[in-house]
Amino acid sequence: MKEVNPAIVEQRQELARRYRANRPFRHVVLDDFLDPVFCRRLLAEFPAFDERRAFNENDQIGGKATQQEVAALGPAYRSLDVLVRGPAFRGLVSTITGIERLQYDPEYVGGGTHENRHGQELDPHVDFNFHPRSNQHRRLNLILYLNDEWRPEWGGCLDLHLDPYRPPGEDTIERIVPEFNRCVIFETTERSWHGFEPIKLPPDRRDRTRKSLALYYYTNERPAAETAAPHSTIYVERHLPTEIEAGEPLSAEDLERIRTLIARRDHHLKRLYRDLAQLRKQLNYVYASRSWKLTRPLRGLSQLLTRSKNRP
Repeated sequence: MKEVNPAIVEQRQELARRYRANRPFRHVVLDDFLDPVFCRRLLAEFPAFDERRAFNENDQIGGKATQQEVAALGPAYRSLDVLVRGPAFRGLVSTITGIERLQYDPEYVGGGTHENRHGQELDPHVDFNFHPRSNQHRRLNLILYLNDEWRPEWGGCLDLHLDPYRPPGEDTIERIVPEFNRCVIFETTERSWHGFEPIKLPPDRRDRTRKSLALYYYTNERPAAETAAPHSTIYVERHLPTEIEAGEPLSAEDLERIRTLIARRDHHLKRLYRDLAQLRKQLNYVYASRSWKLTRPLRGLSQLLTRSKNRP
């Protein structure tokens, strides 16, 4: 594992302690994660923003471009792909997190390189919990940041939430600046809420973008207490900014923010209604099928027998 900073390997037991202790859920921040020369090569080979890979969930061109074919991006990314799938690296991550038998995802579903432009944000969410094809349990997120310079006031910091449904003043948020060669590893559970606020670059820095590489690890099993029914990514729409209060003047920026929040909520509702309509169509197809009609009498008989059996 020559690509990994030797200090990370040496400190793995202390990092495991930090991972378990950190709040609002288990995570650890690893600075200077990779060999600096190797990390620079990853930045040099980072793909150019491609609008064909920037369609959002509303099928519109957005401010985020992704690339999941990581090994095809260049020699450094091929080396990275070999590294993160290997037993030594997975063993290191297992030691830090306490999760054994971690499995690598060669498809990088939902992962790969992520590039976000000025104005882009990511609502607080918990991730999908099963791999869509292997049906393995999603257990860990590993995110590597590749930003040469990033200031907290530019937004785009990774926010880990205790509960984003709560008003901002009642939510506990751990904020992590996406600095170069910083790696964040955190658990994937039903309460690992995370996202980032809008990127607000100054006018003379608008050519910058927020660059990262994300990969996820899976296991064939997980503790029953952490297991939930399969679901896709669950988002929580953001609250109104705290500075918007009764009696205070409404600036043009405030008004635009309100309009943006309403528009995104409308898009979200439309998407949910569309998904529900598709589900209803599929259910109607099942109900109309010959096999369903043939089994209905048997189901009715089974229910009748069950009710009879349960009578005193």
